[in-house]
Amino acid sequence: MIVDLADLTFADPSLMIDLACLAQRLRANGVTLWLAHPQPNIRTLIETVGLHRLPAVRVNDSAKPALT
Repeated sequence: MIVDLADLTFADPSLMIDLACLAQRLRANGVTLWLAHPQPNIRTLIETVGLHRLPAVRVNDSAKPALT
């Protein structure tokens, strides 16, 4: 599943918790959560809370995430 974050300019930790819960549910079904095009401040938040380290989460800054 791809979540396009390109237009997201603000997020708080509660969104990161929601995305982590979503990633956990997706992983149970063999699906990866792609977080695409995060703004620099959103990417920093993702990295600060460790969302990018979850097994079913991938962060991609390029135009098209590689779906593997």
